[in-house]
Amino acid sequence: MADTKQADTQRGERKAARLAKQIKAFAAQHGGAEGQLAHIGQAGTRIVLVGEDGGWGDLVAPTYAVAQAAAERAGLTLHEEFDGEFAAKVVTGPYEWTRMAGIQIGGPANA
Repeated sequence: MADTKQADTQRGERKAARLAKQIKAFAAQHGGAEGQLAHIGQAGTRIVLVGEDGGWGDLVAPTYAVAQAAAERAGLTLHEEFDGEFAAKVVTGPYEWTRMAGIQIGGPANA
């Protein structure tokens, strides 16, 4: 049982290291980044990233602990909520507006 727990810990550490590398790459591409962790059920935890240039993206970690470890390793500033000034930093373009409107009844088709 201890071997299984140790293997899970090692897997989590490797995953956190890979996610931290991706977070750092995103931050480098977007002039810096901030984030927010959101639990998404059995799928794990979403790491929402918002760049200083308004670009955004997300990554998914298998657990909240792995997501938090990845954010810490990457030096990512985390917000408790995705609202206010943090949400206002997100820049959306025509693609996002078309996708969002297409979800609504009577909106344009998602092409």
